[in-house]
Amino acid sequence: MNAMSLQPHLWTREEYEKMVSAGVFHPEDRLELINGEILEMTPQSRAHATAVCLVNEVLSAIYVQGFTVRVQVPMALGESSEPEPDVAVVRGQPRDHLAYHPTVAALVVEISDSSLRYDREHKKGLYAASGTPEYWILNLVDYCLEVYRDPDQEREAYQSCTVLTHDDTVSPLTRPDAAISVADLLP
Repeated sequence: MNAMSLQPHLWTREEYEKMVSAGVFHPEDRLELINGEILEMTPQSRAHATAVCLVNEVLSAIYVQGFTVRVQVPMALGESSEPEPDVAVVRGQPRDHLAYHPTVAALVVEISDSSLRYDREHKKGLYAASGTPEYWILNLVDYCLEVYRDPDQEREAYQSCTVLTHDDTVSPLTRPDAAISVADLLP
């Protein structure tokens, strides 16, 4: 007797967006499409929610013209991924993305506590593959900021990683004149 091989169905972004539009999911569902899989996001801790607000506040103050700071809204990455990063800085104004989600960001920030391993092992590669030049993980487990730069799209990896502590500052690649205190990002 031959063993039957079961394969999960991997969804495309187009199929996922049709399901969203058709109301297949509840509006309060926190879902992401990552590499064809529909994943339920974990509830946010108070520290996570506070960090999202802090990062948004700091980045919104330095990205005043030519960019939009988007909080927990989708990006269209490839045919099978539609993550909702905690914070993404994209070129243009909000209405520029009315017809489509952005496909790349100048900077993506994920706030990581229970999701730290996933953000390092899966989302980092996803953002590198999309050509996002800079990916930050605000690591609430080790209370630091991991700064990833120089994406290698083919290898789906970043070539550079710097870990900054509470006492350090960071300047985004697209705003090298802005010195952000890591302490201002941490809850």
